Formats: sequence, C-alpha cells, structure tokens
Amino acid sequence: MYRVKIFVLLLCVSLSFQCSEKKAEHSSVEKYRPGYHFTPPIGWMNDPNGMFFYKKEYHLFYQYYPDSTVWGPMHWGHAVSNDLVSWKHLPIALYPDSLGYIFSGSAVVDIENTSGFGSAENPPIVAIFTHHNMERERAGDFFSQCQSIAYSNDGGYTWNKYAHNPVLDNPGLKDFRDPKVFWFSPQKKWIMSLAVGDHINFYSSKNLKEWGLESEFGHTFGWHGGVWECPDLFPLVDMDTQKTYWVLLVSINPGAPKGGSATQYFVGNFDGKTFTALSAPSKTKWLDAGRDNYAGVTWGNIPESDGRKIFFGWMSNWKYSQVVPTEGWRSSMTIPRTLHIKQRGGEPILISQPVQEIETMREKAISVPSQEIESRMNISSCSQIDITILKEKNKDFIFSIGNNKEEKISFTFTDTSLYFDRKQSGIIDFQADFADTNALHLDRSVSTITLFLDKTSVEAFFNDGELVMTETFFPTEPFHFIEFLDTHSVKNITITPLRSPFEAKHKK
Repeated sequence: MYRVKIFVLLLCVSLSFQCSEKKAEHSSVEKYRPGYHFTPPIGWMNDPNGMFFYKKEYHLFYQYYPDSTVWGPMHWGHAVSNDLVSWKHLPIALYPDSLGYIFSGSAVVDIENTSGFGSAENPPIVAIFTHHNMERERAGDFFSQCQSIAYSNDGGYTWNKYAHNPVLDNPGLKDFRDPKVFWFSPQKKWIMSLAVGDHINFYSSKNLKEWGLESEFGHTFGWHGGVWECPDLFPLVDMDTQKTYWVLLVSINPGAPKGGSATQYFVGNFDGKTFTALSAPSKTKWLDAGRDNYAGVTWGNIPESDGRKIFFGWMSNWKYSQVVPTEGWRSSMTIPRTLHIKQRGGEPILISQPVQEIETMREKAISVPSQEIESRMNISSCSQIDITILKEKNKDFIFSIGNNKEEKISFTFTDTSLYFDRKQSGIIDFQADFADTNALHLDRSVSTITLFLDKTSVEAFFNDGELVMTETFFPTEPFHFIEFLDTHSVKNITITPLRSPFEAKHKK
C-alpha cells in the first residue's frame, strides 16, 4: 500500500512537469527531472518503442523497468498525447512472460486487417517486439532472442499476446532484435527491418504472422564499432529536388566515435526487397553529433494530410545511463523532431528540426539586437535560445550557459571545428569519460543556433537542423544565464522561456 501511494505521488509530479526555479526545494527525487522532456513516472526507461498515431492520439511505448533505476526485466511502458508535448502516463502495456523480457520493437495500425485480429470497421493495432530469454542468454545459448506479436482491439490501450508466438524464430544468432515494421503499399506487404549482429535483415509478410527473408544490408557499410540496434526504414521527399529517397536509421553500441552509443543513417533506395545505399561503404553519417541521442525511431500511421516524419530518441548513452545522479527515476526522451532530406554539397543529407507543437510552450520572447547584447544575459533554466552569428575568420566564437556556482557548459566555434565542454557542468564524477570534450569537425560555418535548454540537457540545432547536438549534464543549481566571451560576433539573440506542457495546456 505504501508503495502504491509513492507511485501515485511521483506520477502526479511527473504529469505536472514543473520547471520553475520556485520549485527548487523539491525532494531529491525530483531534483533533475526536466521541465518539458518526457520522463518515466518512476524507475528505469530506455528505447522508445511502438510509436503510432491513431484517432487523434500519439501513442508512445518505451523500454521500462518500474522496480529499479537500473536496467532489468523489460516491459513496455505506455503514454499518450494529443500534441506531442503533454503526455498522460498509462498502465504498463506489455509484461515479461515465459518466453522472456519484452525488448524493443514497433507497432502498426493494420488498416486492412491482414492479421485477422480485428475487422475492417475496427482495425487492430499489432505490436511486433523481441522476446529475450535471459536464462538462455546466461547459458550461452544463441537462440535467446525471437520476434513475437501482440494485438489490441481498443486502439492500443490493452493488449493480447498472440497464442502462437514467436512469429520469427532465431536462426542461431546472439543479437537478433528490434523489429521495425511498416506497410509497403506498392507490393501490399509488411516490411520488417531487424538488427542482426552488425547488419540489418529485411523480412516481408502478408499477415504479420509469417515472415520470409528478403535481403541483408550493412556487412560492408557504415560504422562497425559495436552491435547494430533499433533500425528504422522510411521514405522522405527531398526538399530541394522533390525526389523520394529512402532513409535507414541504425543505432550502434558500444564503440560509437564519441564513445558508447550513437545513431548512424544511410540514404538510398528501396524496391520492396533490397535497400541500396547511395554513399560509399566506408562513409558514415550521424543523425546527431552529440553523445545523448540513441535508439530513436519514428512514428507510424501519421496521416497523409500531416505528412511529417516525426522522430523521438532516448536522451542518454549506455556508457553512463545507469549511474547518472537521478533518484527514483532515470532517463528522458529528446524533444520530438521532424526529419527532412535536403541537398548539401551535391548529396542528400538528413536534417532535424523541432516539431511545431513546441510553440505552445513558449512564453513572451525577448529579442535583443547586436548593439544591445550584453556579455551576460539572464535566462530561464527551461528556455529556447535563438542566436544569429557573424563569426570573424581566424577568431573563435565562445559562449557558455551557467550559474553563480561557476558551473557551466560551453560552446567554442573555430573556423573548422565546434567544441562542447561539460567538464565544469556540475556533477561529473559518476563516470570517467563523461566530462570529455565533444569535438566536431565543421565542413561549413555555423550562422544560426537554436538551443533547447531544459535543466539538465541541451539540444542544439545549427543552421536550421543541418547539424544537431544533444548533451546532458547535472548542475547542482539551475543554469540561469548565458555568457559571451565577445559579443561582436552576435548579430542578434532571442530568449524565450518555455513553460511546462501541463501549464501550456491549461493556460491558453
């Protein structure tokens, strides 16, 4: 009974998403909870799973262990939203069973009832996920992972596991997981992208129950410092040429270039059987240049009238995700982002931009022209900060965000590089490499910067999303000012406080 009361208390607090410094005397459990990023009510969270849109609601599922703040027996947590920023926590959707833990996967709206689980009038929602048998893994058995399904007849709120699971047996591979499924309408079949060790397998099915191998990709392409995970294959129209490309997201852990986890992507073509990348095998492109955006995938069943490809990522890194200094709960998601293709240097690249729904959180903006910019300016610890710069050649542009305890994060722009430094950001001793500087090569100058600051994280969008960096940190007091080493390179700055989604929803 006591535990139930604690759960309800934490749930109410998480739904409020309070972001004001006036709440600074919260309990230690809430100290690092962000203001507007999604977090679990209690316990451990990692990969977003099974995201789909149906009947005006965005459904989010995620890897969840409610009984601890470190990874354990995986469930699918569940939340819904009608605006992508304010979320309602729901009961756990899928629990571990005799076949194993419920690992990552996806969910589809089976409009044509190909599975037979519903009807044309009430199409079923079908979740496709990896069953992971820990006893087999501990015994060294390479058959510990298989793919299974569950279905819902009430729009995704309650679930029944298929009586004849698994639907895709393991052929004897240690890493065989994270199915991402979509309907390929030209050939009227479902396509599954599945992470298999250090490459991706593509399978097809007519009914979501019986699957056949179509092709493989990645043996000689991309980054191979670790295990490939959480694939996502989808089409995007080039903003410049109007040509349709196919994009394949692949997360990798460990061994990413900056340590631990990261997500690479490939642009190419898909014919219903084979994905063909346009880039050279050795060339790797990264979705996010920061260290804290992993295992992200996109929402399914977005209406054609909307047309967006909306992405959500886990805002952490496996190098330190289980030891960061939060209490009672652990991990956040990124803000939702729209993905686009555009041309740069004669080749298609993936760009990321915040979803427009974030505008509902904005308070009154303060815009300051260059002649009025001060070296130190006050901000809220939950803010959107837009900066236009005119960097002088052979002169570094440096700014930091900090507090009066001399804790800060800093950005340094040279002619060819960007350095993000969090070694003075507050608590950094929980992992040996956390404070390392993130150094990036810039193949073009940065002119616009948009920062989404939320107490313990920053998501930086450079040049309208051509380059994105996501980083977390843990100051002992909220950051409340931005400071420029030299203001001459700042053309203008706009500072917009962001109120919590709870407040935004009820204060229109």
